[in-house]
Amino acid sequence: MAAEGDERYLTTAEVARRLGIKQETVYAYVSRGVLHSVRSTGRRGSLFPVSEVDRLAERGREARPPSGAVERIRTAVTLIEEDELFYRGHPVTELAAMRSFAWVADLLWTTGNLAVPWSWPELLESTGDRVDVARAAIEPLPESARLTDRLRVIIAVLGAMDPLRFDLSPERVMRAAGTAVGVMVEAVAPRPGSTPGRAARPGDEPRLEGPAHDDGLGARLWPALTTRPQPPGLLESVLILMADHGLAASTVAARVAASARAHPYAVISAGLGAVDAQHHGAASGAAYRFLADAMDDPIGALSERLRAGDGVPGFGHRVYQERDPRAGLLFTRLRTYAEAEQALEAVDALVVELSRGGAWPPNVDLALAAMMHAFDMRPDAGEAVFAVARTVGWIAHALEEYREPAMRFRPLGFYTGMRGDLTPEALR
Repeated sequence: MAAEGDERYLTTAEVARRLGIKQETVYAYVSRGVLHSVRSTGRRGSLFPVSEVDRLAERGREARPPSGAVERIRTAVTLIEEDELFYRGHPVTELAAMRSFAWVADLLWTTGNLAVPWSWPELLESTGDRVDVARAAIEPLPESARLTDRLRVIIAVLGAMDPLRFDLSPERVMRAAGTAVGVMVEAVAPRPGSTPGRAARPGDEPRLEGPAHDDGLGARLWPALTTRPQPPGLLESVLILMADHGLAASTVAARVAASARAHPYAVISAGLGAVDAQHHGAASGAAYRFLADAMDDPIGALSERLRAGDGVPGFGHRVYQERDPRAGLLFTRLRTYAEAEQALEAVDALVVELSRGGAWPPNVDLALAAMMHAFDMRPDAGEAVFAVARTVGWIAHALEEYREPAMRFRPLGFYTGMRGDLTPEALR
């Protein structure tokens, strides 16, 4: 029988690769009537209809979990279930209220079994030269460069400075990552002697239950974002909320890099590369711009977004159905600050209008945007907070991935282009 019509065909070898079986098994499928082969004039060997092979592949995919497939990564880092977020079994909202970012990094990297908890100040005591080199590396960047642009340069420099970066033992990876996070923050923060935001003093702001560490990473990062005074523990809590979120795009990128045995700096670079995307790390920036318009005219701003048909920034989520727990906690914290009143009034007006049309829960990007407006943060602050916080999560996933077989993420591409055996006449 000749291969005719518009149907496309695969060779025996291509069918075997497509189905993940041996060529002998393809012949067995033919003998049992599972597959039907045809012959092509002037060509040796059997051909198989693509549509039939696709149907068989779909049945096989339903019957067995794919080996090494991204959608079936086994992880013990983060659970998202029934609109709740857990880090190694701990509700993230409780961690953000009671723990420091360093404590959560310990939990994510070591399941909380580290003998000596991480101390960012101690880590930085021996990295003064790295901070100086990192600052020198980002100095030539133009004023228009975002904080995440600077973070990418810093990580590349830190990797080049570490001759033992390919030592993937857990202890070495954790120390390199802890140092990297600290240097990232120190290098983008104002230099000593400049005019950073004044730390909050007793009586400035209501002191809430939760982490309020003067030497925490949140306190060190704050002056890079705004010159306004620091509310005790606020940014520390936000870093915890953003530290991980399961297999988001940047985390998958980090795990794929770790699967190839990339060193921790390259893993972080892979994550940062995915963050620099419209639908991932930059989402808080879109919410920030939308909220700026909504603070002047909520209904008008919402009307414009709905008319454009591009969606409403800061609302809805691919994972959460009715509420984003991270947004809920951050909004609750922000309501204790007078500075956030105008932004939250706009948020409340938007929530009321969108709730009439169905489930449009506000997400953490909108909560970050409200914090940014409340404290006059730079427009890219949310993206920078996301990147710094998520670095801890990427390393947690990398440590898991280093224990898996190397190079396990090798999906089989299904070729849909022209065939090399076509004659010149057919190509005309």
